[in-house]
Amino acid sequence: MQKKAFLILEDGFTLEGLSFGYEGETMGEVVFNTSMSGYQEILTDPSYTGQIVTLTYPMIGNYGINSEDIESDKIQVAGFVVKEYSRKYSNHRATSSLADYLIKNKIPAIEGIDTRKLTTYIRDKGALRGGIFFTQNDSISKLKNFPEMTGLDLATGVSAAEPYVFHNDPQNKYSVAVVDFGVKTNILRMLKEQGLNVKVFPAQTPFNEIIADKIDGIFLSNGPGDPAAVEYAPELVRKISESKIPCFGICLGHQLLSIGLSTDTYKLKFGHRGGNQPVKNLSTGSVEITSQNHGFSVDQKSLSGNKDIEVTHINLNDNTVEGIKHKTLPIFSVQYHPEASPGPNDSKYLFRQFYELIEKNSKKSA
Repeated sequence: MQKKAFLILEDGFTLEGLSFGYEGETMGEVVFNTSMSGYQEILTDPSYTGQIVTLTYPMIGNYGINSEDIESDKIQVAGFVVKEYSRKYSNHRATSSLADYLIKNKIPAIEGIDTRKLTTYIRDKGALRGGIFFTQNDSISKLKNFPEMTGLDLATGVSAAEPYVFHNDPQNKYSVAVVDFGVKTNILRMLKEQGLNVKVFPAQTPFNEIIADKIDGIFLSNGPGDPAAVEYAPELVRKISESKIPCFGICLGHQLLSIGLSTDTYKLKFGHRGGNQPVKNLSTGSVEITSQNHGFSVDQKSLSGNKDIEVTHINLNDNTVEGIKHKTLPIFSVQYHPEASPGPNDSKYLFRQFYELIEKNSKKSA
């Protein structure tokens, strides 16, 4: 028999439901994702560390869990909220149910929640601290004492402990170093598919250690938390700029690159999370439907005063910055996720663009 549970926000907003995951309380920033599928990739995306994720699609769990569609080695979310959990799953690759997966990873989850009401509330009030509780006693005081997302460096906690080689083929001409702030596995796959050798480094690895292997490009990965709190990143970006090594950043990597190039970031009211965000490529005029997951954005005003940086992409929903490039250095970044998982594949060309930038700037191509 399922146990009664409560989703409670820091301002007292409360919804009652039933537990279908691990029976333990949890707290985090409550956010919503509008993707219609891809719950397994969402659960295992390190960028969701410290967050309780609400899915707006009404029925979740109908295709179970498999060992292929994961973005890291464990579930990263703090908690999971759905309208209806499907106990029956059907997929030829499935090896377990969603509930069993959550319980195994000790992740609390709640169903029977009016997710439309919750999503509307978050859109009006902004992302708030919240928790899944089994009693309402002292929940508000616990939430008030729980850290806010602003000011948190969560990237260090999800980064690799040691450098490791993801892919190495002697026939490949170029090698890239991935600075891991919480990298998704599919990003590494996309780099591999371009014919690049890929070595991953912990977030705080000194620049001199990163380039010791004679790499041809540097990739700054996605990740969780407040970019302004990752205080060691601007120095890395400065040294990358001085070296003129081609560099590509995605999501948190985009924000860190921007900060390192003397721009500011700010927290969005409720963030962009889903697989249907329209982004305009200002160079081509084309519109890409993109997968996104971020709660912070690069400040447009601080960019406008930076003569070295050009905005390359904007979000058509709210005109926020979605991509930049340096006017004279081989550096560019995007806020969204061209590797999808889940989401559309409109922006995969960016990985080819990175390869071509490496080829253009490498002495090996001479």
